[in-house]
Amino acid sequence: MALHLRPVAPQQGARWVRQGFRAFMLRPMGFCALLLGFFFTSLLVSVLIPLVGSVVSLMALPLLSLGFMVATESALRGGPVHPGQLVEPLVRSKARRGTLLKLCALYGVVTLAALLLSELVIGDAWEHLRALYASGQQATPEQVKAVTEDPRLVGGLGLQAGLIALLSIPFWHAPALVLWGEQGVAQSLFSSTLAVWRSKGAFAVYSLVWLALTIVAGTLAALVFGLLGMGQFAPVAALPLALMGMTVFYASLYFTFTDSFGAADTPATPA
Repeated sequence: MALHLRPVAPQQGARWVRQGFRAFMLRPMGFCALLLGFFFTSLLVSVLIPLVGSVVSLMALPLLSLGFMVATESALRGGPVHPGQLVEPLVRSKARRGTLLKLCALYGVVTLAALLLSELVIGDAWEHLRALYASGQQATPEQVKAVTEDPRLVGGLGLQAGLIALLSIPFWHAPALVLWGEQGVAQSLFSSTLAVWRSKGAFAVYSLVWLALTIVAGTLAALVFGLLGMGQFAPVAALPLALMGMTVFYASLYFTFTDSFGAADTPATPA
C-alpha cells in the first residue's frame, strides 16, 4: 500500500464518526461479534491465567484496533467481517508478525507502567471508596463528597487519563503502519505521532463529537427511564448503547488512517 503522510482538515473529524457509523451498518452483526469475541477471549484468558492474562489482554489492544481496520476494509469491499480478523494481521507475513508482537509488548509495558504510576498517586483512596459502598449502610452526602473529592483519587485518575491519552498518540496508527506500510516499531511510532500532530484539529473535533454523543446517549437513557419510573434500569439500557458506540468507534479508526496517509489503493469509503 502506497502511503503519503498528509494533514487533515479539522471538519474531517466529524466525518470520521459518520463514516464509522456507515461502515458499521454494512456488517453490524459481524462488527459486534468482533468486539464481543475480543472481550470474551480476554475475559477467558484473565480467568485462566490470573494477572498474566490481564497483562496479555492489555498487550492485545493494538491488535484489536488493527483487526477492526482489516474488518472495515473488508466490509467496504463487500467482504465478510468476523472475529478471525483479529489475528489475520499476524498470519499475513512472518516479518510483520514479529514487529506487531514487539509493538504489542511495548504497548503493554508502557500502559502498565502508566497504570501503576497512577495507582501510586491514588494510594488507598480506592479502598475507601469501595468500603463506603460495600458497608451496606446509606452513605451521607458528606461521606460521599469526602471520598470522591479526595485529592489523591482526583489527581490519580486525572494522571491516568492524561497518560493514556498521550500514549494513544504514537500507537494510534502504528499497527496499521506496520501491516500496510511495512514500517518497523520505532518508525511506525514516529510516523503515527507526526500524523496525529499534523491533523490535531481533526482529532480534536473527532474526540469532541464522541464525547458529545456519549453525553447525549447517557442523558437520553436516564431521561426515558426516569419518565417511566424505572430510573434504576438506565445503566442496564446504557450498556448495549455503550457497546455499539465502542464498536462504531473502532470501525471509524480505518478512516483516520486512510485520510492521514492517503493510501492509494483503498476501497471507496462512505461519505
